[in-house]
Amino acid sequence: MAIQKEPGQKGVNWSNIAVGGIMNMFEVTTLGQPLEVIKTQMAANRSQSMLKALQSVWARGGVTGFYQGLIPWAWIEASTKGAVLLFAASEIEEASSKVGISPAVGGLLGGMGGGIAQAYATMGFTTSMKTAEITRHKQAATGIKPPSTWALFAEIFRKEGLAGVNKGVNAVAVRQCTNWGSRIGLARLAESSIRKVRGKAEGQSLGALDKIAASSIGGALATWNQPIEVIRVEMQNMSKEAMASANRPAKLTIFNTFSYIYKQNGIKGLYRGVTPRIGLGIWQTVCMVSFADYVKAWVKGNQK
Repeated sequence: MAIQKEPGQKGVNWSNIAVGGIMNMFEVTTLGQPLEVIKTQMAANRSQSMLKALQSVWARGGVTGFYQGLIPWAWIEASTKGAVLLFAASEIEEASSKVGISPAVGGLLGGMGGGIAQAYATMGFTTSMKTAEITRHKQAATGIKPPSTWALFAEIFRKEGLAGVNKGVNAVAVRQCTNWGSRIGLARLAESSIRKVRGKAEGQSLGALDKIAASSIGGALATWNQPIEVIRVEMQNMSKEAMASANRPAKLTIFNTFSYIYKQNGIKGLYRGVTPRIGLGIWQTVCMVSFADYVKAWVKGNQK
């Protein structure tokens, strides 16, 4: 996600914050949430094939099953995390430039810092509740009306407090740090490579297809950290099978969850759901890097 500032601009570009929230809402409401649901289904149920995961999601309500957890948690998450990411990344990049760090490294640091900030500021509880909503056992199948998502939130908060609704937040922070550091860094590296192939100087603008290609490369390669995502999902997993597992640690941490998954499913278990996550990573990066750049340019043009 490029941070664009006018020459001499001080502080935060507030229009970029608005663009971040809007683009995140667009991303999650279109392809983002269906891919998130499939990825989470496979990461939480590591014995399922892609086909079985799709059938399981479809059985929860057809097309609407692929949007489970969208309202309100994914919308709350999407509308806030972009603003937090842009704010933190902008400040870090500004500080980096003042001490002579190159823009590329500054962008990498900004992405990492922004990812950590959004995890602890908003994504901890929204991601936890979204995963709980996707994975929790639906009692309606046995004739009992399941509690609403707000009732579930209230129940978790009453029993476990802030720690309960932020379950897995450390794993989320590690994921977001590596996600955005990798996405921005690799996308910008891909852009530089494309410029060289095209014979363009550094800083020259690329065409739409070139930018989308660079973002796709960055988004796909950034899924190297899939084990962190599987650990995060397991820490927030509320499925009946997970809760009933005798071997599952009572108090989950990143390290004992890693050990549990490895013992149960081996190396393959740590990469469950990587295929839909590649699609998700590409779509997120295209929206938040390529598309966002065009929206920012449009907003900037209308401000003149």
